[in-house]
Amino acid sequence: MSNLISCVSWVKRGVSAHQPSKYVLDEKELERVSALARIELEDARIELERAHNAAKGMGKGAEGAEADDADEDGDEDAWVDEEDASMEVDGDVQVDVPAKGDDLAQYKLDEYDEDDVKEDGMGPFSNIKGLTFYRDNQDDPYITLKDDVEDDERSELEILPSDNLLVTAKTEDDVSQLEIYVYDESQDNLYVHHDLMLPNFPLCLEWLDFPPTSSDMQTDTPPKFGNYIAVGTLDPEIEIWSLDVMESMYPDMILGRPDKTAAHVPVPAGTGKKKRKKTKHRPSSDAYHVDAVLGLSWNRTHRHMLASASADRTVKLWDLSRPIVDGEGAIRSFGVHKDKVQAVQWNEKEPTVLLSGSYDRTVRVFDSRAPDTGVGAVLGADVEALRWDPWETHAFYVSLENGLVLNFDARALPTDMKSPSPARFTLSAHDGAVSALDVSPLLRGCICTGGTDKLVKVWNVDQTAGGKPAVSMVASRDMEVGKVFSAVFSPDDPLTIAAAGSKAKLQIWDVGANSGARRAFASKLGEAGRVLKEKEGAGLVGLVNDDEASDDEGDVDD
Repeated sequence: MSNLISCVSWVKRGVSAHQPSKYVLDEKELERVSALARIELEDARIELERAHNAAKGMGKGAEGAEADDADEDGDEDAWVDEEDASMEVDGDVQVDVPAKGDDLAQYKLDEYDEDDVKEDGMGPFSNIKGLTFYRDNQDDPYITLKDDVEDDERSELEILPSDNLLVTAKTEDDVSQLEIYVYDESQDNLYVHHDLMLPNFPLCLEWLDFPPTSSDMQTDTPPKFGNYIAVGTLDPEIEIWSLDVMESMYPDMILGRPDKTAAHVPVPAGTGKKKRKKTKHRPSSDAYHVDAVLGLSWNRTHRHMLASASADRTVKLWDLSRPIVDGEGAIRSFGVHKDKVQAVQWNEKEPTVLLSGSYDRTVRVFDSRAPDTGVGAVLGADVEALRWDPWETHAFYVSLENGLVLNFDARALPTDMKSPSPARFTLSAHDGAVSALDVSPLLRGCICTGGTDKLVKVWNVDQTAGGKPAVSMVASRDMEVGKVFSAVFSPDDPLTIAAAGSKAKLQIWDVGANSGARRAFASKLGEAGRVLKEKEGAGLVGLVNDDEASDDEGDVDD
């Protein structure tokens, strides 16, 4: 598996803890972690057992001369340890050993430690034995300026109210992890703050401020605000991690396990004796996902609600305020699609309405209270990404695998999928799949797209007198991240975009550094009360590694 960053998520300024805490493994946490560890061991045991049974069914067991002996474990006494046998043979041989006093007496080994040490040695190191070594400078009485290591470490880990956090889902050398970056916009400084290990390849991220409720937490107290990230992976489970705790061993909550002993282990789709035309679809469940989680969306109005889209063709709702109880899982499950559901998102203005897109080349809009009355549209290619327009309640964007971006009005969509469903406008955005799509929350009519053609583009959508929007490209750039898998607007700066892709690099693009972009959005920036400061350079901020820094220093010296 190649190195890549599959998705990026911003964290608003002022949300993160000023001083992140270190993970503490107390008795209560140890009990919780031990329970999760037992689950993982049970998963491994079941997976091994199913793999063994599948191998038997595929006829790959050894037979005939290659088979193990029938009485392999029957008689343990028949087996002889070669080392023990050799020792028995050696024991029969008599070896004459000379007496110690005869051969070693001349060396006076018994008096070796009794030699007098001369105190009047010569040379600069004659008093070396009189020196005392202190492992910690705090214990050395001759060092008066003490090093406050804790204060230095605390200052390095400090997160200021003017800092943004960025969370990336990174896979490198088959190891997946969450990398948490700190971005200081005033200094154009980006660095890795800490990371969290993941059990499998990550596919989607969603930030939320609602503290998830575990089975051992009190539920009668009002919910507070926190700093959490939900992660969907190739596993059919959703992990929720706290971004204010460093070096965590396990997530704060795991959604999707049917119970504490059941494992989501893939069942062999066949015996292996015949070729199969199509992969067998796993039986779905209303309580949990049975395949990879491809999309997540947190409800900002009903903060305890989380929606998930999965390759098992379902969309599920989770209540984060409920304790995890055996046998209980998602509170609702929607089967509105006939193929893998790629993306899902809540409508911020209508907090009970969901938007979903699938590989069945359809997009659906439905109320979570009455999903059967939803509307939809048939598309010409698989869905890559989708977004509600925060400036228009019923408008949304969909990006497709064929390079197109479509804009729809949900009020004009039919309930019958066989009826025509024309888009308000269509944009030919990229040469290849449009894998990234976002709408600026701070600037009306500003959208960004990213594609497998390695470009990130910014578009200006203006409403005309005739009613049909006018769309123009404002800026296009190769952000040196390879194929773009994620491009997201900053929640604090109107023209700042974070992008990542197949090169496993995170780059931040300040589009406002482009004079053409400033002119194109001048009126909209004025309406939003935003003023862009002109900056030196090209407006691209990335993580400088040690090799690049040493090369730059060498160029300066030359």
